Amino acid sequence: MLKVEGLHTYYGRAHILADVGLEVAQGEVVVLLGRNGAGKSTTLKSIIGLVPPAEGRISFRGTSIAGRQPYEIARLGLGYVPEERRIFTELTVDENLEVGRRSANGTTPVWTPDRLFVLFPNLARMRERAGSQMSGGEQQMLTIARTLMGNPACLLLDEPSEGLAPVIVEQMADTILELKREGMTVLLSEQNLRFAHAVADRALIIEKGRIRFAGTMAELMANEAVRTQYLRL
Repeated sequence: MLKVEGLHTYYGRAHILADVGLEVAQGEVVVLLGRNGAGKSTTLKSIIGLVPPAEGRISFRGTSIAGRQPYEIARLGLGYVPEERRIFTELTVDENLEVGRRSANGTTPVWTPDRLFVLFPNLARMRERAGSQMSGGEQQMLTIARTLMGNPACLLLDEPSEGLAPVIVEQMADTILELKREGMTVLLSEQNLRFAHAVADRALIIEKGRIRFAGTMAELMANEAVRTQYLRL
């Protein structure tokens, strides 16, 4: 579904990503783990085209997307949920969803507001509420729901559990697992190892812009030395 090879990304003269490579198979949930500043968000932004990489190859469903504009990549079926929860705060839940609506791109399932309100029952109870009157967790759910209205084949989630109350984190984990059951492919960045363990099939660890570990989630949880070296604060 998604393949990245030899990715190098800079902010000015700062070399942020160095030879990053990863693969995500159809229907798989892969987590990119690392400390703050390790390069997780930059990896997702490089894939979606918000921070164009200087070098490297990115293919999505067999099509090269490196160097394309973000809107072109989105039209191919790659959805991106930023960490900043960029909803339209002056618009209602229903209106935010309409902004994200795109016709199906040969993907299953096809998302509609009614299906999304089953997935996010909290949003169903506040369809006419403005985004500015929602909690951080509700805004995060709305951001994901709005992205799903574009009917993506693969979802990039940047720190979906960041700053959320524990009960909302559990709901977010349940949501990702339900998306997986629906056949959605997901690449997410995370710092919360417990959350990642609950949802992911495979894990990658990034440190100082380089991939330091790649394996199944079970292999990571069994490797205390790797977790201590790269994930503990």
